[in-house]
Amino acid sequence: MTSSTETTATTPQVAVNDIGNEEAFLAAIDETIKYFNDGDIVDGVIVKVDRDEVLLDIGYKTEGVIPSRELSIKHDVDPNEVVKVGDEIEALVLQKEDKEGRLILSKKRAQYERAWGTIEKIKEEDGIVTGTVIEVVKGGLILDIGLRGFLPASLVEMRRVRDLQPYVGKELEAKIIELDKNRNNVVLSRRAWLEQTQSEVRQTFLTTLQKGQVRSGVVSSIVNFGAFVDLGGVDGLVHVSELSWKHIDHPSEVVEVG
Repeated sequence: MTSSTETTATTPQVAVNDIGNEEAFLAAIDETIKYFNDGDIVDGVIVKVDRDEVLLDIGYKTEGVIPSRELSIKHDVDPNEVVKVGDEIEALVLQKEDKEGRLILSKKRAQYERAWGTIEKIKEEDGIVTGTVIEVVKGGLILDIGLRGFLPASLVEMRRVRDLQPYVGKELEAKIIELDKNRNNVVLSRRAWLEQTQSEVRQTFLTTLQKGQVRSGVVSSIVNFGAFVDLGGVDGLVHVSELSWKHIDHPSEVVEVG
């Protein structure tokens, strides 16, 4: 985790009536901003949403600015799709004062800081993360797991997937296989999760399977020598000689996939 600190509890509030005139009030606001440091995480309420930026009331008669590019880990989003007036959010202080004297904040980086500690703990415990696919990029998918997690195309399924577009918007579970905060790099593997899950299912299945049992299943594939049947996470082979009492030349004469 970073050394970011919460500042809202210690910064003094300023009221116009306490100051006496607008010039002194603005001077007091400048003084208030000095209490914030780059990297601090502050709480606030959205008071205005524009195309290029959002205004956040962080109390103490002070408003911070969140540029639209700092609202979400998604690229090129409409601010109105991310926040609305009245929303209470956290933001990270990027810059205490820009050339116009404004406090510059970032919603996505506050989210990133909060998420990173959780991600590190899940990795240490060899756990699972769940995230929504927000983007198809070269070589794989981007998942929203509080930050941008990269899922290589080769690790989406047990077999290589050619068309990744249908996954956009879907929620996927995956294991974390690489983590590097300095490089802002999180690599995921859904295949590892599938292998682990199927291994557990297979082990449970085999411990309960007995010779002579009758099981229901679905034909998953057909080959010249028989049909493979999914019995619930584990495939079994029905040899062509066991598909019918009469002689058949090919399994497709008796069964079809599904």
